[in-house]
Amino acid sequence: MNDQNERRVLELRVPVESAEEASALRAALLTARASELAEVRRRGGRLSFGYGSDSARDSMRDEVDRGQLRYAMVERLLGALDAELNSGG
Repeated sequence: MNDQNERRVLELRVPVESAEEASALRAALLTARASELAEVRRRGGRLSFGYGSDSARDSMRDEVDRGQLRYAMVERLLGALDAELNSGG
């Protein structure tokens, strides 16, 4: 495995047969992004209100961090997809 701090560019190839499929792919990524954001906000709210024990809050903090990372990754995927679709690719 690569070092955590090593930056990589991950190239994905996704066969898309039509504009309808491209639209469906974009919609799926938007749905994933919205789900991650909702979860981060829900867990972040619980964390900020001080729910649970110290260990439970530590676990929630870790979950919020992982959720924020997943949100950021889906956001990058959307950006790359939009750039590709707008370039005519």
